[in-house]
Amino acid sequence: MSEHSEAQGSAPGADGRLHGSRRSYIVGFAAAMALTLASFAAASTHLIYAPSVPVLLGVLAIAQMGVHLVFFFHISSAPDQTNNFLSLAFGIFVVALTVFGSMIIMANLNHMVPTMDKLMEMQR
Repeated sequence: MSEHSEAQGSAPGADGRLHGSRRSYIVGFAAAMALTLASFAAASTHLIYAPSVPVLLGVLAIAQMGVHLVFFFHISSAPDQTNNFLSLAFGIFVVALTVFGSMIIMANLNHMVPTMDKLMEMQR
């Protein structure tokens, strides 16, 4: 039998020891729950200045993503995690490009569409 026995179907070089401990998962779960409860509290309270609530929710959402990446996906900036980190960065870039590109296109479409009065004049 080989010294390095890998599970069938596992990726080459995959190491099961890189996954977090039970304590790590519990800390991640507690942090995710705290951020979720904070989001619900921020959205339902009147103690926070109303125009700042969307910004606060965005910050809490980004923190929630960070918790998931670190504690559950085990993404870090360690030298052996370079491919995972670059894949994540590229995925975020593609999503941001899609979202912001769509927003720009929709804003320009709104300016390009003629009003109903102009459409009626064009039909005459």
